[in-house]
Amino acid sequence: MRFVRVVLELLRIIFIFAILVTVLGGIPYGIYSSIGINTDKYGWTAILGVFILIFVLYRNKLQFSGWYIGKGREKLPKGVSKTLLIFAITLLLCPPILHYLFS
Repeated sequence: MRFVRVVLELLRIIFIFAILVTVLGGIPYGIYSSIGINTDKYGWTAILGVFILIFVLYRNKLQFSGWYIGKGREKLPKGVSKTLLIFAITLLLCPPILHYLFS
């Protein structure tokens, strides 16, 4: 029974990340493309920022509503969450800065 819960939670994580990366990753690409920034060259920083945002969201909120009930279910420390969020926002802002610096 425990194995089934772990597998279901892993599938849930995969679906959450896939859906949120598709939705949240499309927003920066749409904005950057509309202002003429080369997303093929610098877009990877925005996607990395989106992944970090989703990771923080999962660890602080979404993991408590899943099937897995076991060890290791705790929120990230506030300092770590703030640091990761600042880093993610910086990565989301990097493509325009890099585009204008290296163009």
